[in-house]
Amino acid sequence: MTISHHLDDATLVAYASGNLPEAHGIVVEAHVAMCQACRAGLRQAEGVGGAVLADQMEAPVSDVCRSATLASLDAVLVQSPRAKTSQGEVPLVLSRLLNGKPLADLAWKKKAPGFSMFNIPTSKGSKTQLKLLSIKPGAAIPEHGHGGEEITLILKGAYRDHMGLYQAGDVADLDEDVEHTPIVVGEEVCICLVAVEAPTRFKSIWARLAQPFVGI
Repeated sequence: MTISHHLDDATLVAYASGNLPEAHGIVVEAHVAMCQACRAGLRQAEGVGGAVLADQMEAPVSDVCRSATLASLDAVLVQSPRAKTSQGEVPLVLSRLLNGKPLADLAWKKKAPGFSMFNIPTSKGSKTQLKLLSIKPGAAIPEHGHGGEEITLILKGAYRDHMGLYQAGDVADLDEDVEHTPIVVGEEVCICLVAVEAPTRFKSIWARLAQPFVGI
């Protein structure tokens, strides 16, 4: 598997420090399990955090501050991904959330011609959403921006936008400044794992009118 699009360094640092929302952390863990370069980047981010912690521990600090720092470190060590990919296109963290079901066996909900969705539940109170999108060859998501941070991991198939070709294993780590029109290329259905923190901002009035029914 050749991976050309990687996680932003700031995302890796946020993940290593335990500061990513739940859904985004799951997508990061899934990508890191597939991507050797981002595993190395995560180890580096954890190493930097460990060095900073060591420096802080040498300085006089209150017991409360020391306890809070150690608790944060424990959280990082617990969530640090060392997972391997499981069956085919599904990373282990995702396979667990799907109870081991293959992607083809999920209860996909058709939202528009050529476009289906499967919602993955997150913890109660979570402010982010985790979804699987299935888009048929030749279909496009209308031009849009993002209301917040969005991370998309391609599990199967491929799409293209003005930033390049995204294939299995690639990740689109986008913020609210990016606008694009992804178009599925090739002969295979494109399946993506997506973490969002705010609704998509479609530019077309027709896409905005359909948005409540589509659910993105």
